[in-house]
Amino acid sequence: RRFSPGKSVVDVGCMWGVDGEYAFMAEEAGASSVTGVDVFGPTSEFEEKKLVRHSRVRFVLGDVTGPRTLAEIGQADVVFCAGVLYHHPSPFDVLVALRRICRETLILRTATIPEVAGLPNAAVFFPMMKPRSRKLWQLHRLGLLHQVGISNEFQPHEGYGNWFWGLTPSCLRSLLELAGFRVDEASGEGFAQTMICTPVVVPFEHRLPDES
Repeated sequence: RRFSPGKSVVDVGCMWGVDGEYAFMAEEAGASSVTGVDVFGPTSEFEEKKLVRHSRVRFVLGDVTGPRTLAEIGQADVVFCAGVLYHHPSPFDVLVALRRICRETLILRTATIPEVAGLPNAAVFFPMMKPRSRKLWQLHRLGLLHQVGISNEFQPHEGYGNWFWGLTPSCLRSLLELAGFRVDEASGEGFAQTMICTPVVVPFEHRLPDES
């Protein structure tokens, strides 16, 4: 329902495990234009889907926090970002970038960790943890059989495939507010949160990497 007809849409992190499926869904729901963004791809599966569906989805290869990538993306009415935040070493940079490109609505879906009693806004940094400590954050029981950098030690060659951060819902909400979003709706289950946000006045101006 968020991808209503006539809205322009950007899907950040569109390739990982879904090969652009959400971008195609937005297009088929009547979006006026759709741009997919990822540091991976485009995959052969994405290209095949695009051909079969006679799709006009545009793909931008790059890190959304990069100025050149942001310039190529432009702005959109609706920004959809799923499965990205915890894979980036600087999640606040990602949210600042999302605020730059979002005109009306941000739909954010990300893995999280449970709240820590008596410690609001808590977060866990996964890289370089000892094996015994990493074991606590393995989600085998939820069907996630392999988490790069948690199931095994940090893998530099995997880049953004590694899990970097475990954010509590309260930490995630505060990061969103600092980046310039108002959280209108939030729902969660176990180790994941979905938040629907509206861009508001940015309370803290933050320069992204490589910006002069």
